[in-house]
Amino acid sequence: MAAVILYGTETGTGELVADAIADVLAADYDPSIYDMAEYAAEDLDTDDFLVVVCSTYGEGELPSSALPFADELDEEKPDLTGMRFSVFGMGDTVYDDTFNRGGEIMAEKLTALGAVEVGEHYRHDASSAEKPAKAAEAWAERLKPVIDEA
Repeated sequence: MAAVILYGTETGTGELVADAIADVLAADYDPSIYDMAEYAAEDLDTDDFLVVVCSTYGEGELPSSALPFADELDEEKPDLTGMRFSVFGMGDTVYDDTFNRGGEIMAEKLTALGAVEVGEHYRHDASSAEKPAKAAEAWAERLKPVIDEA
């Protein structure tokens, strides 16, 4: 099974996290990594396992690189029945009410189109001492058995 990793980022941390996840999944799942700004909704394949890496920007919005993909999902409404995905979200608990909202928005959009979220929806906290890429590596290790359940 192939893994497709899509990331949405404002500052580039999402790309670093996506790379860390890809390194862990590389041996078993031949992951492909794409910036959401450069990925078309029509390219989603329900046979792939989708990993979404998404930061939160502003007052709980999607980062700028995620907006084109999110808008296209809303406009095209592809049937994602049968697709399984997992989310690694990034945010900061300083923003109490909107903490990690970017990842949650993407999960809501995908499930509304028929995809099923599986595994742990990770919510990284930028206010913690935990480095995002290290957290992503550990999360990706826990994700492997979930991917294999297909």
